[in-house]
Amino acid sequence: MLLQVTPLIAYNINELAQKNIGDNLIVETFQNPGLVVKLVLIMLLLMSVVCWGIILYKLVVFRRADRRSRQFSALLSSSGDLATVYRSSQQPPTNPLKQMFEAGYKEFTKRVALLEGTSAGSFDSKVSDLWNVEIESVRRALRKAQSEARTNLESALTFLATTGSTAPFIGLFGTVWGIMTSFQSIGASGNASLAVVAPGIAEALIATAVGLFAAIPAVVAYNYFLNWGRVLGSQMENFSSDFQSMSEHQLRQMIVQNDRPHQPLAA
Repeated sequence: MLLQVTPLIAYNINELAQKNIGDNLIVETFQNPGLVVKLVLIMLLLMSVVCWGIILYKLVVFRRADRRSRQFSALLSSSGDLATVYRSSQQPPTNPLKQMFEAGYKEFTKRVALLEGTSAGSFDSKVSDLWNVEIESVRRALRKAQSEARTNLESALTFLATTGSTAPFIGLFGTVWGIMTSFQSIGASGNASLAVVAPGIAEALIATAVGLFAAIPAVVAYNYFLNWGRVLGSQMENFSSDFQSMSEHQLRQMIVQNDRPHQPLAA
């Protein structure tokens, strides 16, 4: 049966090329399929449209986050005081490092308010334990803000992964259904002419093509953004270490020297 169908398909391709009706073929292929294949095509096209919307949106989000994170990291490195960074920073909250800094700085100011009245002529065990508690609270605030920032960056990426893994199988379902339609048409008509076989074969081929069209960009984009997220995650880890070092230094000075900051901290 397949040996009879193959020459007919090859002949049809040559005939279509000679008649130059490729555009009409594409339109008719999307209009003529049965209900099941048509639903498969609509589902795959909707998934593809949503994926491309996510790709374009995330491309803007990741680029902006990367650029502003580098700028904010340079600002923190060039400044020796957290209050100075807080007053000079005017970046919007879309910056993940700014989100971490705000969360850590708010916790830091709370700890400073508790420690400003601490008497510590010498750094004894009681003051040391208190200092460790205050630093750990700052670390927890930074970890929480980092987790939230990464969740925001990676949101909607699971849809790309889902599309990349399921779209080929959805297209394969349409392919199988189109081939079944072709064999049913052959059985009903009792012959394997081109007019009988071509519609089902066209349905099968277009379903496969649309499935790949939806899956390939989704997989490439998902891996690309996932790797970019790892890079931003490393930046956030380094930023967290720098912030902790600065906050530990300032809190240690307050406890050991029993002195208030020369400049009041911003709330």
